[in-house]
Amino acid sequence: MTARTQRGLWVLRILSAVFLLAAGGIHLYLVFNGVGGILGVLFVLNAVAGLVLAIAMVALRGRLLQAATVLSLLFLIATLLALVLALTVGLFGITETWDFMLVPETVVVESIGILVLAVTTVAVFRAPRA
Repeated sequence: MTARTQRGLWVLRILSAVFLLAAGGIHLYLVFNGVGGILGVLFVLNAVAGLVLAIAMVALRGRLLQAATVLSLLFLIATLLALVLALTVGLFGITETWDFMLVPETVVVESIGILVLAVTTVAVFRAPRA
């Protein structure tokens, strides 16, 4: 692997970690600003998972990094899908609206994060083993 390729992979890994932290941070912000009950607990778990996966993106190597990228991609897909379900048909009895705090921003951050993580996952799987 050339130095340029390795540097590009690191940029993708760091960008992926940033989007995971942003998605988790949005959920934690919502908990601190009024979202409570079971949804609040789920949002805290989401924030913790985002933090753990972000750390994994920059700390792991080899097959563990491959697993972390796939899990991170699935995590953001599931998070965005849960929001879309809450906006349309409801999820766990909760119906969300577009004008609720940070909903449009969350859709944008998680959508871009999914794209970045998809590219990162492909790059990690295509990178030669050290």
